[in-house]
Amino acid sequence: MEPWAIWLIIAAGLAAMEILSGDFFLLMIGGGAAAAAVASVFGAPLWLALVIFAVVSLVLVLGVRPLAKRALLSQDLELEDGARASIGKTAIVTQEVDPHGGRIKVGSDEWSALSQLPFERFTVGQTVRIVAIRGAHAIVATDLEIE
Repeated sequence: MEPWAIWLIIAAGLAAMEILSGDFFLLMIGGGAAAAAVASVFGAPLWLALVIFAVVSLVLVLGVRPLAKRALLSQDLELEDGARASIGKTAIVTQEVDPHGGRIKVGSDEWSALSQLPFERFTVGQTVRIVAIRGAHAIVATDLEIE
């Protein structure tokens, strides 16, 4: 079997194993093996292919892997579920809201709501702002800018 084919099999195997780990480490080593495969196709001797494998793997693990992990993690943090994405939005009270309960309308959705402060009460038709989500309830407060 040709050396380039062996390097390619190693690269593919490491990439496949990366699916199980999800840490980008094996994928970076697989990139080194792919670089060694390319070098072997162009007739590089085994010692040079090994050096290329080691150098490219090291550069990928130390240089590219941290950037890839950071990009993946930052995307995860930016994604918000539907409820948390509503924080800061205004809503209309559809059933009186106090510290014990009530209902608000956010866009076309109706939600259970609680007032933020224990003495606050909001009447039907009043505009409020969602300041937090607690369980299945939107926590609302007076929106002085709107009223």
